[in-house]
Amino acid sequence: MTAPEARNQKNVNFALQGGGAHGAFVWGVLDQVLEDGRLAIEAISATSAGAMNAVALASGMAIGGAEAARQNLHAFWYEVSRMDQLYDLFSPVNQVIQALKLPPEYHPVHAFIHTLTHTVPPNLLNPFHFNPLRSLLQRVIDFDRLNSSPDAPQLFLNATNVRTGKIKVFQTPLLSAETVLASACLPPYFQAVEIDGEHYWDGGYLGNPAIFPLIYRKGSHDVIIVQVTAIRRDELPASAADVLHRINEISFNSSLMREMRAIAFATRLIDNGELDPNTHSRMFMHWIGNDQLMSQLGTATQFHPEWSLLCRLRDEGREAARSWLTQNFDRIGRSSTVDLTDMFL
Repeated sequence: MTAPEARNQKNVNFALQGGGAHGAFVWGVLDQVLEDGRLAIEAISATSAGAMNAVALASGMAIGGAEAARQNLHAFWYEVSRMDQLYDLFSPVNQVIQALKLPPEYHPVHAFIHTLTHTVPPNLLNPFHFNPLRSLLQRVIDFDRLNSSPDAPQLFLNATNVRTGKIKVFQTPLLSAETVLASACLPPYFQAVEIDGEHYWDGGYLGNPAIFPLIYRKGSHDVIIVQVTAIRRDELPASAADVLHRINEISFNSSLMREMRAIAFATRLIDNGELDPNTHSRMFMHWIGNDQLMSQLGTATQFHPEWSLLCRLRDEGREAARSWLTQNFDRIGRSSTVDLTDMFL
């Protein structure tokens, strides 16, 4: 990037949701933003798959700037897709399922894993704490450079403390593969991740993602939320699996909804002169997402990181970001581009 281009950049923060394989949509958004070059990412608050996107981006930025970040995101998600090889053993069955337009829950591997993890205690099912994501993160992410580089954005990774029921925010310069796994530890599929004597589950229960770390830090007042979990579904859930998936969606969006309501309330107080604008920061909130796409995919596809699906989600994310930038870039730093009352209240 040339010096004039760098001067024209606008500083922003990102808030990245989790959502398993659906996190490839976030990859696409970030890839387009990095390619576009007009936004400088100061900080990122992220959860679960969002946390993995965050460390992949930051590690690449630390190594070689925006282009290296794009390459690192691609490398990470390609490695994720290779973890789906078990499903290839059942490709004939999978073809029948797709031909009959049955939901992914009918896939034998998915059904087997779901039944096993919901009946066998995690310590008995996985006594050696094996997690293939650990070795993947260690291969792709340079945590030493990520934690020490001035060129990488500040990161806040959200997890849920199992014992206290409170949110835990891990942040640079103290990030590791374990803190990322803690943010992405979805029970009962994975055992709680232990860090410094405390145990953690997925951060989505209390912050998907948490916005307050971006509000409390001094810097840009613009926060771009990249939404993965569908907020709205027009069709009522029919099957037992559909009901469970919708419960999970509502649960994983609840913390974000609460924070957005608080931000909307504080914004009204500032605009009405009831809060001192010199001591209370007015945040400019933005949103990039595709509820229609996520509703069509269904929650179960979060557990099927097929490369074709990941590439489709990446491309949809790129298009969503491209459209958003075209419509809203001039408003960054000046006003919110999402109606908080209409969307979250």
